[in-house]
Amino acid sequence: MVIKSLRIIGILCLLLSCKEAAQKFNGETINIIESPALIGSAQPFLYSNGTHLYMSWTQKINDTLHSINFSSLHNGSWSKPIEIVRGYNWFVNWADFPAIIENKGNLLTHFLQKSDTATFAYDIHLKISKNYGKDWNKDFIIHTDSTKTEHGFVTLLPNKNDSFFITWLDGRNTGGGTHGDEHSSSGAMNLRAATVMLDGNVINDELIDAKTCDCCQTSAAITPKGPIIVYRDRTDKEVRDIYISRLLDGSWTIPKPIFNDNWIIKGCPVNGPKAATYKNTLAVAWFTSAHMFSKVNLVFSNNSGATFNKPIHIDNGNALGRVDIALLDEDNALVSWMETTETGAALKIIKVNKNGTKGKPILVSKLSASRATGFPQFELLNDTIYLAWNDIENEKRIIKIKSLGVNIFNQ
Repeated sequence: MVIKSLRIIGILCLLLSCKEAAQKFNGETINIIESPALIGSAQPFLYSNGTHLYMSWTQKINDTLHSINFSSLHNGSWSKPIEIVRGYNWFVNWADFPAIIENKGNLLTHFLQKSDTATFAYDIHLKISKNYGKDWNKDFIIHTDSTKTEHGFVTLLPNKNDSFFITWLDGRNTGGGTHGDEHSSSGAMNLRAATVMLDGNVINDELIDAKTCDCCQTSAAITPKGPIIVYRDRTDKEVRDIYISRLLDGSWTIPKPIFNDNWIIKGCPVNGPKAATYKNTLAVAWFTSAHMFSKVNLVFSNNSGATFNKPIHIDNGNALGRVDIALLDEDNALVSWMETTETGAALKIIKVNKNGTKGKPILVSKLSASRATGFPQFELLNDTIYLAWNDIENEKRIIKIKSLGVNIFNQ
């Protein structure tokens, strides 16, 4: 009995040692938040509407069956998770994953389903709920082509009235199902955008750019002047810098670079930009490794993306990218990113003023540098920052969530 008891105590000690303690930074606490997702979940996506925080994720049920689930955080408590949909033959990927957004009680989410046996042949399926996620309509495909090619890297945003704005990468011209040489000037990945109405009708489906990087995430924001899209472009000379297009007076502007990094790379870096807006201020964060120097940059625009200030280099070296961004006000942004360390990687967040003043980077967590970590997300709810990412604990996938107050940056 004594030996058995000692073994139990040893196991408990081992388990407790794996539990990460709350961190302190300048007297402020970085808290660990219990996740509403079950073990085996991954690909968290966060969205805040100012009163509630929504999180969607994928749940692996077995080797062929997956589901999308979501929960909302209100007054510090997660709601009971709701399964939106489950299905077979989904494309479940570390970099291209479902999202969820809310607009006046209406929810929109998407998932990716294989359309062919080719590795990168999948379609974008949308689902809408008109009652905060209690009931969902039958899924429908956003794109109108029937090609067995790649369609993904979706950005969803609430739009005016009850509609939703969507942008995505569309492979209808690539000819098929793989990344590589077939994405030539006559068969490149496209960038498209559309408006999704509450009844499921898709309007204003337009081509924005006929040649983009194949597998970098898109991002978008709704400014006072209308929607903008930022994404990684691809020129005939393999320059893959971040571009912007704006919807002005009913027409999309000719895409242009937000800054000329001149990053020449013959392959997709799988590292897209993130954009945020506050009144007329637009901020964009992105990763680049131009001239063999990896870094994360941040740039501000005072006029909704018509022009941009000089980029601000925010990391201290060894950047991996996988950025996220939010604006606190017209002058200050929060940016998160990953960078490599001697033992793996670190997730950091920093406050940056548009005049170039930077706060001290805050270490949110140590984590793996592998694809298993995915793309960490963060959102603001009132004066609290919530961050979520994939993690492996006891050889099982989990979703880690932490929170910290914005006052942590006032020290």
